[in-house]
Amino acid sequence: METAYIANEAHYDAVLCKALDARRTLWIGTADLKDLHVKTGGSSVPFLQALAERIEGGLEVRLIHAKEPGPRFREDFDRFPALATHLERIFCPRVHFKLIIIDCKTAYIGSANLTGAGLGMKSPRRRNFEAGVLTDDPALVEQAVQQFDDLWIGTPCQTCGRTEYCTDRIEGD
Repeated sequence: METAYIANEAHYDAVLCKALDARRTLWIGTADLKDLHVKTGGSSVPFLQALAERIEGGLEVRLIHAKEPGPRFREDFDRFPALATHLERIFCPRVHFKLIIIDCKTAYIGSANLTGAGLGMKSPRRRNFEAGVLTDDPALVEQAVQQFDDLWIGTPCQTCGRTEYCTDRIEGD
């Protein structure tokens, strides 16, 4: 069992690159979505391109986010058809957690959004100050999975109080 504290630019290697190594499932919960890039070989590509390639290879990805993505993220999203057809997505304006759950065995629980300044490969001079924990401790992973899954299936929707802002509300609530 391993639990590690992750700070600032260490998020890129410890969290984002590990997320792209998921084998079966990748669940991402974030308040904000913006354009970010990852290294592949000797170049840099949009994270969404790398994610689309993983989805085409069979990776199941779920995304919960609170804000509509930035324009460059949206442009990249539209360039990769696998995202439109196979990326499962829910918009929930109350999400503020930042969770990345890899194969339901490893969880990142922290402050970093799915943005270049949060998880991406921006220089230390242009990054946010971030903190989080990456763990494979079954008790912590189980709690992160439970929180993500409860929101995914709509458990809090009936008592949320913000349903007028929610475009992905679970039917019947």
